Amino acid sequence: MIVKKFAFLKGFFTNSFGILTSRVLGLLRDLLTANVLGAGVWSDIFFVAFKLPNLFRRLFGEGAFTQSFLPGFVASKKKGIFAASVFIRFFLFLLFLTTLVMVFAPFFTKFIALGFDKTTIEMSVPYVMINFWYLVFIFLVTLFASLLQYRGHFATTAFSTALLNLAMIGALFLAKGKSQELAVLYLSIGVVTGGVLQALVHIIALQHTGMLRVFLGGFKKLMQKKNKKIAKDETKGFYKNFFHGVVGSSAAQIGSFIDTWFASFLAFGSISYLYYTNRIFQLPLALFAIALSTALFPKISKQIKSGNDTLALNLLSQSFHFLLALLLFSTIGGVMLSKEIIALLFQRGEFTSTDTLNSAPVLVAYMVGLVPFGLAKIFSLWLYAKMKQNIAAKITIQTLVLNLLLCALLVKPLGASGLALASSVGGLYLLVMNIKEFGFNNFLAIIRAKKIAVILVICLIEILILWLFKGFM
Repeated sequence: MIVKKFAFLKGFFTNSFGILTSRVLGLLRDLLTANVLGAGVWSDIFFVAFKLPNLFRRLFGEGAFTQSFLPGFVASKKKGIFAASVFIRFFLFLLFLTTLVMVFAPFFTKFIALGFDKTTIEMSVPYVMINFWYLVFIFLVTLFASLLQYRGHFATTAFSTALLNLAMIGALFLAKGKSQELAVLYLSIGVVTGGVLQALVHIIALQHTGMLRVFLGGFKKLMQKKNKKIAKDETKGFYKNFFHGVVGSSAAQIGSFIDTWFASFLAFGSISYLYYTNRIFQLPLALFAIALSTALFPKISKQIKSGNDTLALNLLSQSFHFLLALLLFSTIGGVMLSKEIIALLFQRGEFTSTDTLNSAPVLVAYMVGLVPFGLAKIFSLWLYAKMKQNIAAKITIQTLVLNLLLCALLVKPLGASGLALASSVGGLYLLVMNIKEFGFNNFLAIIRAKKIAVILVICLIEILILWLFKGFM
């Protein structure tokens, strides 16, 4: 009975362990990147070039596509036709978009980093063009991952990002001893190679689970004229929900994009400070909030589709307290040990002690938003499962407008720290609005006062231990 009650944890631990493996490798990748490129013009150029495909990777891979695709796929009577039809339209659009970026690369580069001068834009263009091809492969990965989730298979997707990090680590080792410009080229090729590897392992997993047969069968059926109308009817509501879902799931990701846009007006190194500290912030967010919401969403969707809202609420209640504890513990550690964490991880090679001091307040400002962004992930699941992507989109647009205004207000007095703080305040607004739509009565119904009290006591103990630890350093 207990095992059944906490069955959602199986998917969570699978996702979490896979994400941990990937993030440890990602951390090693960032350590090598900081060592080779430091925090200067060439590191800024690479992070700008990697920004756009990485943004889409997070939009697709961390829920937006799946949260729109999976409910439609579950409800579809012709699942192969549904999947094949979605694949064809998206793949053609992405090829068109990629071609557009290749032709107008300077414009897109300027759009990403408006503060870059003409010379820096020209230096960045080749790497923006190379990195953008990653988007095509990450779309394949995301669609395939959604099909695997339907089968209850999470492991391949959870571990596959490790392949991207391994490819980039390999590129950095090959670039060792070479110029920073050549290192950026090697890294960019490593990004695309990682995308190819991720797509390949998902195809193997589809074959293993039997979903490849369903997927390919959909293409065969689409060749028949009578099935084209069926495909149109099957996907009728998907594209609208997808657009709203992308916007609704993208607050943290687009907020980070806005940070980079404003930081391009600051001194060289500011984009790198934001990147390195955001990577630390993203670790607990992905390890706990994204892993849990990914495992939880198929279960909540099926319960709501069956009319079992009470069971869905019970799942949310268990997840809420579990996630709240993990995020609070992480926030306290990140804030109190910000300087020590950055020094331990990055302070070597081209990354100096001055860079550590400049990065520490940026990390603190990001960590303030960890709990709001993390909890917003699970409350937004209720909206997506109820097919209310349009409401989630409206909330996110409001959040991003607030973030944009706060960035404009805080960038001058606080620099990169102000940009990170603006993102965190936006996360708090996102959480409050998601709870409002979820329903305050529903929210109060899932709260357990004793569990909250225990969590707060443990937090106080953690603060005391860290305070004593810092006193002995």
